[in-house]
Amino acid sequence: MKVKVIQRYSNCFVCGDKNDIGLKLNFYEKDGKARAEFTPTKNFEGYKSILHGGILSTMLDEVMIKSILAKEILTVTSQIEVKFKKPAIIGEKLIIEGEITGERGPLILTKGKVSKEDGTVVAEAKGKFFRAEGRIKKQLEQGMR
Repeated sequence: MKVKVIQRYSNCFVCGDKNDIGLKLNFYEKDGKARAEFTPTKNFEGYKSILHGGILSTMLDEVMIKSILAKEILTVTSQIEVKFKKPAIIGEKLIIEGEITGERGPLILTKGKVSKEDGTVVAEAKGKFFRAEGRIKKQLEQGMR
């Protein structure tokens, strides 16, 4: 089982290692899925001791797009649909996974989930991503490393 580190944008809120207020997640591909781990701190709290749903949604968007980027395809988000299942508790490690589920014309379809270490699903999502072309593709390529 080969593990491949997935490219990052250095100032990205989710994966950027140079973003002082970001999540700094390290994404890798294993068994055809993009993955990362995250232990939320109080900085990302919504209700007391619960991770903010916007942060969960952001991580799901990122892991789904990373599943595509792992195939060296540049895309931008068209649509995501998130379903929240259980609260994510501050201080509990989360496992984030995403994978490609199909293609429809210029769209790449994905799914993602965030789970607790015991396998309990906290949130899941479906996404649609447009292949980047022209000026947008060039702009995305400039930020890659």
